[in-house]
Amino acid sequence: MHSKNLTKAIRSAARAIIIENNSVLMVQMKNEDGEFFILPGGGQVHGETLVQAVERECMEELGILVSVGRLVYTREYIGKNHQFDQSHDNFHQIEHVFMCEITNGTLMGNGHEMDKKQIGYRWIQLNELSEYKVLPTQIKSLLQTENLILANNYLGDVN
Repeated sequence: MHSKNLTKAIRSAARAIIIENNSVLMVQMKNEDGEFFILPGGGQVHGETLVQAVERECMEELGILVSVGRLVYTREYIGKNHQFDQSHDNFHQIEHVFMCEITNGTLMGNGHEMDKKQIGYRWIQLNELSEYKVLPTQIKSLLQTENLILANNYLGDVN
């Protein structure tokens, strides 16, 4: 192993799958290539649990309180392996994705610390996911599986 690789950190993140009325809540993002959608969530802060990270990120991005349920899957994203964003060449993240329910959505859309590329949020019908650019792409079909039970909860390095 090269010593210069030892200084690069792997980022831990937590995300929420929130499904109501056959729709999933997605964060609407925009970059130079256009709009795309991701699950709510983000980086874990040192000293907080993954559950606390999901709760904090949902409040920051969307202004909602959530109840965090079971872990659905873990995904890696190694930027240099994907043609998404050149700034991601040195980016390596492990995401832990949980089933969540909104416990207080009265402030929905009033997130106080949105991500840099975030432009809003949208409820997307599960049967219409194929019409949207959703990242990682694999979750389009995953979100339509029975009870979101996977044979293997580790998706690997996907975008």
